[in-house]
Amino acid sequence: MNRAVFLDRDGTLNVERHYVCRWEDFAWIRGAPEAIRRLNEANFRVIVLTNQAAVAHGLCTEADVMQLHARMQLDLARYGAHIDAFYYCPFHPDAAVAAYRRHSAWRKPGLGMFERAMRDWRIDPRLSFVVGDKNTDIEPGRALGMTTLLVLTGYGAEEAAHTGAHYVVSDVAEAVDQILALCATSPSKIA
Repeated sequence: MNRAVFLDRDGTLNVERHYVCRWEDFAWIRGAPEAIRRLNEANFRVIVLTNQAAVAHGLCTEADVMQLHARMQLDLARYGAHIDAFYYCPFHPDAAVAAYRRHSAWRKPGLGMFERAMRDWRIDPRLSFVVGDKNTDIEPGRALGMTTLLVLTGYGAEEAAHTGAHYVVSDVAEAVDQILALCATSPSKIA
């Protein structure tokens, strides 16, 4: 079994700009590419799980989401880093686009994306971590037995007062510091 760090995208890896659909609107949060590289070097699977309601609201297409993820990968290569997989949920119960108007177990805080990624990559949740800026990122991680970290970027500062996260950290770089420190001191977190 593998260990993984499940990362939210908007507000965790990139600056929250209310529906980022194009590379021109994308900006890494300071230190994010280097943090991903450190996880790669520590032999974690790095998996992004992201709700993408912009598709449901007709602001972009699924092809746009996949193109943005491809551009992220290209840019990460400059840092010697990569993301192992991206999973996204384009559905929303109040979608403007009828084809995407529904409840979905894939939409966080649902467990669908997590469960699929764990099957696809043979991930052991007990050895894994979730990093996000919303409690909808944290709740499924806790439900599945993972260690959870809420970042204060994006919506994190608003969410911190009522979070169930195991740790609250300033950003994804500090989250990786915390994850690596936990692995160094807890043999149960080392694959």
